[in-house]
Amino acid sequence: MNFRGLHAFDRANARQAFRTWWKLRHIPGPLCAKFTNLQRLLWVKTGRAHLIHEEVHRKYGEVVRIGPNMISISNPEAIPTIYPMRPGFPKGDFYATLRPYTRDSGSLMGVFNTQDEQIHKLIKNPIAPLFSLSNVVSFEGLVEEVLECLEKQLDKRFSETGATFNFGDWLQYFAFDVMGTLSFSKRYGFLDEGRDVGGMLATIFDFMKAHSALTQMTWLDPIINKNRIVHGLFQTPGMSILQFVGKAIQERLQTIEKKQDMEAHMKREHPFSDFLSYYLEIQQSNDKIPSWAPTAWVFSNVIAGSDSADNLLTHPETLEKLRQELLGANLPRRYPKWGDVYGLAYLDACIQEGVRLHPPFALPFERVVPAEGVTVLGKYLPGGTLVGGNPYVVNRHRETFGDNPNSWDPERWLVGGEKHKKQLEHSVLTFGAGRRVCLGKHIGMLELKKLVPFLVLNYDMQVVDPERFTVENAWFFKQRGFYAKLKKQP
Repeated sequence: MNFRGLHAFDRANARQAFRTWWKLRHIPGPLCAKFTNLQRLLWVKTGRAHLIHEEVHRKYGEVVRIGPNMISISNPEAIPTIYPMRPGFPKGDFYATLRPYTRDSGSLMGVFNTQDEQIHKLIKNPIAPLFSLSNVVSFEGLVEEVLECLEKQLDKRFSETGATFNFGDWLQYFAFDVMGTLSFSKRYGFLDEGRDVGGMLATIFDFMKAHSALTQMTWLDPIINKNRIVHGLFQTPGMSILQFVGKAIQERLQTIEKKQDMEAHMKREHPFSDFLSYYLEIQQSNDKIPSWAPTAWVFSNVIAGSDSADNLLTHPETLEKLRQELLGANLPRRYPKWGDVYGLAYLDACIQEGVRLHPPFALPFERVVPAEGVTVLGKYLPGGTLVGGNPYVVNRHRETFGDNPNSWDPERWLVGGEKHKKQLEHSVLTFGAGRRVCLGKHIGMLELKKLVPFLVLNYDMQVVDPERFTVENAWFFKQRGFYAKLKKQP
């Protein structure tokens, strides 16, 4: 490019920057945020972005400019507008940075990170029925297999010895071994060995952490992460996870071929009852579904997990109230059934409160305002503006959740009747909202409503050093570390 061309390019960029600044000049926010995304990138690098966002909203209000073209909202009333059930608010480039990349295939799109509505429909609709509540509950027996393994390990390692241990780690082992069982009909082995087998959990966290800052300055992603040179020099976390996924798929296909060819396999009763089996059958039975879809679906399963619910242990009065409700329901102690627990009011209140306080993702779920523009909480946003709510912030909206939004208070879900409870449920952004709500929501709720009653009915649990918690936030929360002792109830 010659001097004149470079000068023209600079002037065009300057005009674009001015237009972006001008169109959102009426939205308050930090001074630097009006001119560069660097500030919000640095917020993420501190590991405290969720707390900074909370403070920024406290200072500037419910609609805040946190980037030249990025608006953050804190009031749940905006959820139906920004995250509607209809098409119209597509996902921003934030999500493109979260796609794993390989030199041979490029970026791998999935249900969560796909921006193209047609591709999203193509790869979501065939598998969505698998994640319905009725189908998820059919996996209850597999969850109980993992609960049995957890029980054996807790008894042998800690209940019988009185040893102090990181309960947060073990709850994470449980969550991921459940997903391993649901996905592949076998556990990863975290519970059996009491450790991060093969470094998988560390790899998943590294993948998220490596991409977190890039979600805030997306133009850096192709330069730093998604190019053949980088992937020729380094083994990235995304590549490691994809290699694991590819190996699992190939092993399953080889197992199927040993029994019979795929066509005959699909006509008989399922030899497997896991997600991988269903994924392969769905892809093989529909030639419109791309060949890479099972890899994308399994990748999403592998990185899925859940956060721990430590608040029960740090609030003994809550724990005792829940125990009394469970005992009064005459549940089987070892593995209470979903049908017996899903309607228990106080159990549901505790789980809803835990989901509210501990969303796994802690940056705004970005959407693109349609061309005609939109008014959000009284502020007009022109077409092309990025807008979103940070679940950590939205879930703590004081006018919605009360004067103690940062406190553990299951009772907030029990006052005001069913209408008030539904309002609170619709105000929680933990699983997203609208047509792109998290497919795995019902799996998470099944896990929690199986795990929590099992622990409360079978163990006396005590947190050791309640102040000793560890939390690391990239754009999502790493497992909370909390140390405890437990004793098997007679």
